Amino acid sequence: MASALPSSALPSSALPSVLVLNGPNLGRLGVREPEIYGHASMADLEVAAAKWGEDLGLAIEVRQTDNESEIVGWLHEAVDAGAHVVLNPAAFTHYSYALRDAAAQVTSAGLLLVEVHLSNPATRESFRHYSVVAGIATGTVAGFGFDSYRLALSAIAERLRA
Repeated sequence: MASALPSSALPSSALPSVLVLNGPNLGRLGVREPEIYGHASMADLEVAAAKWGEDLGLAIEVRQTDNESEIVGWLHEAVDAGAHVVLNPAAFTHYSYALRDAAAQVTSAGLLLVEVHLSNPATRESFRHYSVVAGIATGTVAGFGFDSYRLALSAIAERLRA
């Protein structure tokens, strides 16, 4: 699991910065319900995201937390640092208005925010069908496992090239 860095410690690079933020229980990837979330771990995601970022010309930092206030703080940090965001809000997707309001600050600042999910919430339990984040996100990618992150990063890179 990547540790949080203060805003001044975000990677300084000529490349556009993207924070890949992950909510509760995603630190348990690979052991938690692998039939739904797959067998790859958060460490595997960090390695894959770094490679995808390199290929796409993006500076990537992956973080995960089970703490709502921490992920809200990271979204504030993204705004202050001018970093785009790939956000897997996990369970916070369905009810965290604090997370939604912080995510809205990202897009209101003219930054890109792509909501991602490993599984497709629309095919799961009914309480998972609603996202408080979707209405303010630039876009949403769901149901493709780790490829959801790759697709989100590709979308950000493409938008930045346009």
